[in-house]
Order: sequence, then structure tokens, then C-alpha cells
Amino acid sequence: MTTAPARTDLYPTRGASEVLTPRKDPVVWSAPGAPGPIATADLMGFERDGFLTVDQLIRDDEVAVYRSELERLISDPAVRADERSIIEPKSQDVRSVFEVHKLSELFAALVRDERVVGRARQILGSDVYVHQSRINVKPGFGASGFYWHSDFETWHAEDGLPNMRTVSVSIALTENFDTNGGLMIMPGSHRTFLGCAGETPKDNYKKSLQMQDAGTPSDEALTRFADDHGIRLFTGRAGSATWFDCNCMHGSGDNITPYPRSNVFIVFNSVENTAVEPFAAPVPRPDFIGARDFTPVR
Repeated sequence: MTTAPARTDLYPTRGASEVLTPRKDPVVWSAPGAPGPIATADLMGFERDGFLTVDQLIRDDEVAVYRSELERLISDPAVRADERSIIEPKSQDVRSVFEVHKLSELFAALVRDERVVGRARQILGSDVYVHQSRINVKPGFGASGFYWHSDFETWHAEDGLPNMRTVSVSIALTENFDTNGGLMIMPGSHRTFLGCAGETPKDNYKKSLQMQDAGTPSDEALTRFADDHGIRLFTGRAGSATWFDCNCMHGSGDNITPYPRSNVFIVFNSVENTAVEPFAAPVPRPDFIGARDFTPVR
């Protein structure tokens, strides 16, 4: 009788206490000078800071089309009733719709757009697949924010992504002001993994998609990170985009202004970093949150 060899967990988390682990993976995986739409200086900035902003990733006329598609989806009763839709607890409005590239051909085409997937391939140095996609709707007058976290902490613990070879892009479909609950990132925080304390509850995703609990850093750790790295708030017109590394410490505040903040959010993972069994959860999250279809984007 033989037993399977123990797998190596490079980034322990969800244990008895918080653990800081220096990053063991590259940030930019492609070779220096590899072709792609990102200029060398911008790629170096992504390596240093963990994020990259693009002032106009998609044109104004395209923004109007995608925003109309977003409105169509969130107003469709069938979509609202689908488990892929997350409802705002207070207002009962649709907050997010997951797996949007499978619900909408328009968003599927955006995923395949070379302006989008080309940057993901260049950063990750390989073909990529969609680990997660969603549209986020953050209407005015009280839409709740999302507390500080590292996406990789959740994707490693609950989805089973072994390495930090994953990148996200948030494409603004409305203007991001400095007052309407925009994305905040701690520059350089992607170089240290913060393993959080506490076990993962069963079906944690049902709660965490509305309000983060498991996988939440302590106030002391966040203060230390903020002191070390500072905090950057992202603003920009509709059509702008922010690319950020999977291990960036980030969050967003509530939107109490009259001005909505909506975006499409796509997570690309390397086909050489496909999900295995979760590292700190009893079972994987559903496929619409953490994909198990590793088909490359073409």
C-alpha cells in the first residue's frame, strides 16, 4: 500500500494565529522584453507596486454598451434569482453577478479582447483562463464596502490555487470619484502574504460574498501594513482600468454619495497554476466563484 506524498503549502493560513510569509513567487512571470501591450516601464511599476492603471482601456462608446448590458442583467428576474447573483443585505438590490462571461456574450467577448487578455498573459507569462468574473453594482445612498483582504488568501485557502500567479482587472463602467467607495490598495503589500487566523466555516462563501469574515486580517496587522506601505485610492473616468496582483491588500468603503460605482471584474489565472484541493477549507467553493474549468481564453 502506498500513500500520496504530502503536498507543500507555501502560504499557510487559517491557523491558530496570523502568520507573515515572504512572497515565494514572481510578480511578473514573463521574461524581460517579452511582447505584449504593457510598456516595460509600466511592467516594472506593476512589479514594484502590485498594480497598474490604464486611463482608457475601453472607449466611451464601449462603456455605454457594457453598462447597458449590466443594467439588463441586474434587472432580469431570472438572473436575480440565480445563485450567481449576490443581493445587498440592506437594500435588497443586486450587488454582484458572478460568472458574467458565461451569462453574457458581450462580457465573454470582453474577456477575449486582446486589450484585456493580452495584458494578463504578459503579466503571468503563460496562457490564462478565467478563475472568476463578475459585475459589481455599487449604487449610491448606502451600498456597503468590502473590508481589507488579500484575494489570494481566499483563493489559496478556499479554492486551492497553489501559487501567486493570478491577476485581476477592474474596469470602471461609471466614474470612480474619491468619494463613492472606490478601490484602495496598499502599494507593495503584494510582497508579503498575511496568513489569517481562524478556521474556515462550512459554506463560508455564502456569507463572505456579502461581508468578509474568515480571512480578515487583524487591526494590528492592517495598521502595520498601512504604516509600511501607505494606501492608494483609485479614481478615474468610465473606461479606465486597474490591474492588480492577487496578493495586494485591498478593500473599499461604503458608497453614501448619490453617484453609483459599477465595474466589471475579471480574474485571470495561469493554466500552469490550476486549482487543487483547498489548502484551508473543507470543500472547494462553487465553480461560479472559483472555476474548475481551466480552458485557456482564446
